[in-house]
Amino acid sequence: MTTTLHGKDILRTDTLTDEELELILSTAARFEERLEGGERLETMAGQLMAAMFFEPSTRTRLSFEAAMHRLDGDVVTIADPKTSSAAKGESLADAVKVVEGYADVIVVRHPRKGSAAEAAEAAGVPVINGGDGAGQHPTQALLDVYTISKEKGTLDGLKVALAGDLKNGRTVHSLVYLLARFDMRLILVSPAQLKMPAGIKQDLMRQGIEVSETEDLAAAMRDSDVVYMTRIQKERFEHPAEYDRLKGAYVLDMPMVEQAKPGITIMHPLPRVNEIKEEVDSYAGGAYFRQAHNGVPVRMALLALVTGRA
Repeated sequence: MTTTLHGKDILRTDTLTDEELELILSTAARFEERLEGGERLETMAGQLMAAMFFEPSTRTRLSFEAAMHRLDGDVVTIADPKTSSAAKGESLADAVKVVEGYADVIVVRHPRKGSAAEAAEAAGVPVINGGDGAGQHPTQALLDVYTISKEKGTLDGLKVALAGDLKNGRTVHSLVYLLARFDMRLILVSPAQLKMPAGIKQDLMRQGIEVSETEDLAAAMRDSDVVYMTRIQKERFEHPAEYDRLKGAYVLDMPMVEQAKPGITIMHPLPRVNEIKEEVDSYAGGAYFRQAHNGVPVRMALLALVTGRA
């Protein structure tokens, strides 16, 4: 049976089949190769993407826009909710019902968990979740897996440490469901207050994934092929004092890299605040800027696939 994503909403990583995941990754690789070859792509000519961003973003919004332009498509954007009708009290569902009349695909980022599913329910065109609060961020997870594959040459037999705010971090909530498709072992590194939600850990264990937990980042790095750092997210805390206690929980510097497993790959969804010292930028295995750049071919693949243009 031929796998297709035509007309599909991309809301969560755990609803993607193995075949769909492989299709996305292979399509991204094909687009990247064509771009590197200097080819001019017209895959999305005549198509329009609406980017509805109700939460601050740099990489996600710009890489989606860059992806659409690289495919010769067009873009309209809500980049500041204060300048949209949301400031007048318009519901997300109503906004989406209006915007679907302007666009062939909609990318939504919203601070409320579950908002992407609400948008998809209202829309008659494909909706891609660009991040829904502390829920999921599926396109980030897809580019993360794509990055691991490129950096390590495989997605099997690896041990991956995920460190930082695992309670609120939608990037790790999405990523672990994709990593669970492969022969990987996971180390969850966080303060006790910021542990991975129990439901997600239970899902992983039901899938037979080896999962361990620790608060010791240095120890985890000595035993890992990849470390995925995350920001302690100030905007997810109800009480500033709690954020102030935890914001410096993990700071990765060169002495830690030098004591880590040789060849360890360092990733971060960005923006970083103080989780990775700038001195680490010179380390060859520091992949976080390459990781950000990989967002363009992956999002090119998603846009072309859900609109039936790939």
